[in-house]
Amino acid sequence: MASEAGKKRKPKVIRTDGATPEGKRGKADGEQVTAGPSPGWALLKASRRGPGPAEAPGVPGGDSRPPLLSSPPQDARYYSEECEVDLRDPIKDYELYKETCQELQRLMAEIQELKSRGIKDNASEIDERRVQSCVHFMTLKKLNRLAHIRLKKGRDQTHEAKQKVDAYHLQLQNLLYEVMHLQKEITKCLEFKSKHEEIELVSLEEFYSEAPTEISRPDITLTEPHQQTLARLDWELEQRKRLAERYKECLTIKEKILKEIEVKKEYLSSLQPRLNSIMQASLPVQEYLFMPFDQAHKQYETARHLPPPLYVLFVQASAYGQACDDESDSDVEEEQTTKRRRPTLGVQLDDKRKEMLKRHPLCVTIDLKCKDDNVLHLTFYYLMNLNVMTVKAKVTTAVEMTTAISAGDLLSPDSLLSCLYPGDHGKKTPNPANQFQFDKVGIVTLSDYVTELGHPYVWVQKLGGLHFPKDQPQHTVTADNSLSASHMELTVKLLRTRLQSRLALHKQFASLEHGVVPVSSECQHLFPTKIVSRLVKWSAIPFEDYAELPYTKDVLEAGLAEDTHLYYMALIERGTAKLQAAVVLNPGYSALPPIFSLCLNWKGERTGNNDDNIRAMESEVNVCYKELWGPKPGYQLLTNQLQRLCMVLDVYLETEPHDTSVEGPKEFPQEKMCLRLVRGPMRLKPFKFNYPQGFFSHR
Repeated sequence: MASEAGKKRKPKVIRTDGATPEGKRGKADGEQVTAGPSPGWALLKASRRGPGPAEAPGVPGGDSRPPLLSSPPQDARYYSEECEVDLRDPIKDYELYKETCQELQRLMAEIQELKSRGIKDNASEIDERRVQSCVHFMTLKKLNRLAHIRLKKGRDQTHEAKQKVDAYHLQLQNLLYEVMHLQKEITKCLEFKSKHEEIELVSLEEFYSEAPTEISRPDITLTEPHQQTLARLDWELEQRKRLAERYKECLTIKEKILKEIEVKKEYLSSLQPRLNSIMQASLPVQEYLFMPFDQAHKQYETARHLPPPLYVLFVQASAYGQACDDESDSDVEEEQTTKRRRPTLGVQLDDKRKEMLKRHPLCVTIDLKCKDDNVLHLTFYYLMNLNVMTVKAKVTTAVEMTTAISAGDLLSPDSLLSCLYPGDHGKKTPNPANQFQFDKVGIVTLSDYVTELGHPYVWVQKLGGLHFPKDQPQHTVTADNSLSASHMELTVKLLRTRLQSRLALHKQFASLEHGVVPVSSECQHLFPTKIVSRLVKWSAIPFEDYAELPYTKDVLEAGLAEDTHLYYMALIERGTAKLQAAVVLNPGYSALPPIFSLCLNWKGERTGNNDDNIRAMESEVNVCYKELWGPKPGYQLLTNQLQRLCMVLDVYLETEPHDTSVEGPKEFPQEKMCLRLVRGPMRLKPFKFNYPQGFFSHR
């Protein structure tokens, strides 16, 4: 027991000034054993003796090792390792570390073996090896300090290098900024435009031929462009001075003409009462010659106040009388001719139809030019026997348009001007009297001849000052000139808008047919950065094919799809999911938005009738279209609607629950950030994109 208690006790080292420290180790009877010198003291003495190797006390034969401590000044002994780090080799220190560890292992093994023998005489040997172990521990501590100092120096060097790199990077950024600034200044200088560049100067040939020599100075200006420009500006100033004088002279002449006009106006105003008296005096003559012009005028004025049924009867009877009374005599002759020459009845009807649809030999052509140099050519004709006007349209573009198969009907004469005003499709004659004329010659409808004659739109009649009674009484009656003037400005604006809208659609269709949905920079904020679904097909379809689709019945029943509209089919794909979109394009686009009907083919056929989320997707493009209008006048509405369809299809597929019966990863992993995946009893998905936060939410 005494020996075991002695093994558990640790040796004590007593240090005294000028004396060798003594170690005491207690045994069972309190026996004290003097230990060897302290390891720290031995190392310090060894380093102070000189540069020679220090012999570790108690080691047989003396283990020759490099000195671990130098002899720095007393006030700087704590920093001696920093000086030694640069002088010592790390590889040799590492080898010393391995040797020290091996020596410690050996000493510990020997101590363990001596203690296990239990012989009292082995105590001195154990103490000796214990001292040697302490020396090795001091060596390890010394190496540990050196390692930490090296680590600190390495970190300091890394930090200094990083600061140099940051400084160089900052200098590089400054230089790049300076380069960018200089490039901007160079660009400004190159793009500088003087005010004289906006002035349309005369050509050089005209300048040298008309300008006097003292202004043109050909001996100088022909070789110096700057002097030539100054001379041309001087000549322009001289010409403008002359024109200003001419303008003053013209103003004087204008004032004289205005005075003459005022005199004539006074004469005409005094003439009106005389004409009224003449009209009153001519009433007996009108009655005698059966020409009741005044009576017919009063009759139409009174008919405006009739109730609708009586007014319709009056209009139809008047139209029938106007169409048939003048031909009563010729009908008798036609009956006699028919009896004599029956085989030529078809030829006679063809001749009568041609005569009925005969146009005036002269026509009027109006060219409407837009800002982008695109021109709309309108040719107006007058059908003399039908008393109506028709128009044909043709478009000339400033640049050659890219061929797009689906854009074939956009600029065709039959659809370009259709429904310029609501309901005015130009397939029926606006003159009620024409129907009775058509019955005489066997013409069923004028729409069979519009390709050759042109379309008799109502707005064309108004531009020509023609006004026909309608099925409802008119509250105001205007003269021909005032009727044309009141509709001219609005009609021209609508024509220009229609042309620009169709040209914009033509350009967009060329991109859509290649699977590219063009989105301008002004509309980028309406969509997330990444949209996986892609448009793979865009094509035009006839009205009959659209009407046969099972998911377009609601649009047809609501009266939102007519044969005058344009119809297209879009196909959007992502993985195995395919979304078909049937599009109805109103002729009044973009004032009237396109209407989309959707059908998703993925794990079955899903439409708005069997899936509430498909109906919500249709609402995103059909109801919330005002968000997609973009910059005025909104010609990017269609492409923005298609891009939104791609976006909501991503949300629809990514928020679908994973089918646990199918092995493998989810086909459409969720990439969009959604606050809630579904909401309400209908389990609607979050289709609304919030910018700039970038998440999707419910409406």
